[in-house]
Amino acid sequence: MSSVPPRSAGSAAARQGLAVALATSAYGVSFGALAVASGLDVWQTCVLSLVMFTGGSQFAFVGVIGAGGLAAAPAAIASAALLGARNIAYGMRMSPVIGRGFWRRAGAAQFTIDESTAVSLAQREPRARTIGFWVTGVGIYIGWNLSTLAGAVLGDVLGDPKTYGLDAAAAAAFLALLWPRLRGRQAVAVGAAAAVVAAALTPGLMPGLPVLLAAVVAVIVGWFNWLGGRGAASEPDDIPEREGLP
Repeated sequence: MSSVPPRSAGSAAARQGLAVALATSAYGVSFGALAVASGLDVWQTCVLSLVMFTGGSQFAFVGVIGAGGLAAAPAAIASAALLGARNIAYGMRMSPVIGRGFWRRAGAAQFTIDESTAVSLAQREPRARTIGFWVTGVGIYIGWNLSTLAGAVLGDVLGDPKTYGLDAAAAAAFLALLWPRLRGRQAVAVGAAAAVVAAALTPGLMPGLPVLLAAVVAVIVGWFNWLGGRGAASEPDDIPEREGLP
């Protein structure tokens, strides 16, 4: 039983949520600029953030579109969906926190992301968990979309992305997402094997497909739990690691 009063715990959760929202929202500027550099216009970029609202999937989508154009749209959609599938697991974990009611659950679905889940599950009091979820999720949604607009407008003004190195920013962003997760033998093995598969297939396949095929490596390793150790996947209260993106 926590000794922190529920009101104080709720305030602390709200402060944590706002801090995470501010830090994460700033990254939307990069997405907006990259999306425009990849061929989307400002309105398409903004709609993508409003509707998709999961940073990893958004970066995957514009990265594939930027490399292969509209012909690579199916692979871009598949790559984005693959990365976004983790939110299904988050939704199952957050169901007791959100509570009952169709409209409450429908609204929460849009805000169930890495950061809102992490902040919520970091709290000890039930009320604080609920506050942490909503403050973080709504805060990031507003901030991410505003910064996406700013980045898209800025990227449109900058012109040729190669002049500023924006054409390489997507790869750098994914590396930043990946690096904190390389803990333990299994994560390192999956990353190395997937990188080899993607690099070997890239010259001969449409952009986006090597990424999807490389993901099969992670699925196989995770299914058989190679190098994962006993009990590695059986801790229901694990807090998902923050990616720095929604």
